[in-house]
Amino acid sequence: MEDLHIEGTKRTPEIRMKTTGEITIEGRSVMEDAPRFYDALFMWVFEYCKNPADQTVIHINLEYSNSDSAVAILHLLKELTQIKNQNKSLVVNWYYEQGDDDVLERGQYYASILGIPFQFIEVE
Repeated sequence: MEDLHIEGTKRTPEIRMKTTGEITIEGRSVMEDAPRFYDALFMWVFEYCKNPADQTVIHINLEYSNSDSAVAILHLLKELTQIKNQNKSLVVNWYYEQGDDDVLERGQYYASILGIPFQFIEVE
């Protein structure tokens, strides 16, 4: 298994997925066909969850995501929660801009659905 890196664009987030357990999704996610974009990520996560690092840290720093992207990210996070069933550590750092209640609330919603703690980090 190899690391995955996808450069961000104006419509797609930058993705960095490392086999050492660090996963980063940042930027904007407003593409028209989000499921197709996220397919490569799902495949990587599926393989990673077979033999995850002792600690997986997920950094999500999206300034905006459309509804298709939001659903895809939720499914991606749901798959990653399997790591906890293997007695491994899972940390989700959810970044949001100061005053951006929509992004904060989306993270809080994900945390409640997934039943895992998120660390909410306000950035300027």
